[in-house]
Amino acid sequence: MKRARIKALLQSGVIGEKTTVCGWVRTFRNNQFIALNDGTTVKPLQVVVDRENTDEALLKRITTGAAIKAVGTLVESQGKGQRVEIAADEIEILGDSDAESYPLQPKKHSLEFLREIHHLRFRTNTFGAIFRLRNSIAFAIHKFFYEQGFVYIHSPIITGSDAEGAGEMFQVTNLDLDKLPLTEDGKADYSKDFFNKQTNLTVSGQLEAELGALAFGDVYTFGPTFRAENSNTSRHLAEFWMIEPEMAFSDIHDNMDNAEAMLKYVIKYCLEHHQEELEFLEQRLLNEEKQKPQNERSEMSLREKLQFIVDNDFERLKYEEAIEILLRSKPNKKKKFQFVIEGFGADLQSEHERYLVEKHFKKPVILIDYPKEIKAFYMRQNDDGRTVAAMDILFPGIGEIVGGSQREERLDKLMQRMDEMDVSQEEMDWFLDTRRYGTCEHAGYGLGFERLVQFVTGMSNIRDVIPSPRYPGHCE
Repeated sequence: MKRARIKALLQSGVIGEKTTVCGWVRTFRNNQFIALNDGTTVKPLQVVVDRENTDEALLKRITTGAAIKAVGTLVESQGKGQRVEIAADEIEILGDSDAESYPLQPKKHSLEFLREIHHLRFRTNTFGAIFRLRNSIAFAIHKFFYEQGFVYIHSPIITGSDAEGAGEMFQVTNLDLDKLPLTEDGKADYSKDFFNKQTNLTVSGQLEAELGALAFGDVYTFGPTFRAENSNTSRHLAEFWMIEPEMAFSDIHDNMDNAEAMLKYVIKYCLEHHQEELEFLEQRLLNEEKQKPQNERSEMSLREKLQFIVDNDFERLKYEEAIEILLRSKPNKKKKFQFVIEGFGADLQSEHERYLVEKHFKKPVILIDYPKEIKAFYMRQNDDGRTVAAMDILFPGIGEIVGGSQREERLDKLMQRMDEMDVSQEEMDWFLDTRRYGTCEHAGYGLGFERLVQFVTGMSNIRDVIPSPRYPGHCE
């Protein structure tokens, strides 16, 4: 008999129907009641064992963590909390679990502990909810761009260029590091390497996406990116996923419109399809916040916050206006910001972004027209000579969630900026070709996927929304 999913049985299973379920034992009470979970839902299905007519050796093997198959009849549940349960005729142990050594005992575990056993944490309710949501967020992103007529392209993971110009990249080599071939001046001889040149893991698929946009019109990439940035924080990972749309014949305003529409679409999709997971994570968040002082607690519940994003237009203002607001703010005047704002040209930190979103506007904010000195070489220079057509979208609790810009399509301006920022025109000649042959106004942005998952799930640490987090000192 084909196995049924527990979620489907709890929602619409027919009383009296013979059924088969497979899953992992959460608890086994009184040698009779199994709480079984198969990963499809937060809620377990109760399987009732006929203990009088079940072999005692088999009963002893029904332990927390064991994988079992149960065949029986779907009956009306006698207990509270669920509509149906299974009266089992047959129990088969598919995989034993040593009850004494199994790390996930039926009790509350800290997130720090679960990070230490991240290979098993999928089996908890919290991480089951997070990763079902992560799955749907990815699906909704693809759905949004497909419906908008975008072409999905795969950008390379191994690259010879630094799209951000920050130099914080992981190097890729097949050279023997213990016997590194050297040039005459004692430097590593990359001509002997696999690609005959120095290569790295990509920090962004943007440059390749620009190539696609200047042929297809609208494209997007969605793939892993890597930053060798020694940031040991709750907001940074060394390996993370990025969504990077690029749109031809589009300016900074088209860019903002698309990003806002995409974020609202994805969050709305989660609200429509994952009330159960969101309700569970909302309750988890409420319990966590009870430990905090009243003034540090969120003003809205998780689902209220998500609905607020969907229902409200994002505030749009220039960087210069944001600086004026921050200069006049109490935390800045009283030097309570870790990085005190002195004036125009300041590189905004998370604390500044969150002040604008959470305290001043109390809604998502899109900042545009940043000083060119703190932004990348490819951003379009504004007529004022000191700013570029860049945009950042700031979310409550997260800070920057999207960064983008109108791209510099004018060849002379781009080459001048590359010289100013010491970006090799020779290395990037292929990129300059897009400006030599049929260039046009175009724009794009990058969305850090894990930061969006963090926001939707209410998790405070980005390491808890990716299956195997990579950060300084950790690559288990």
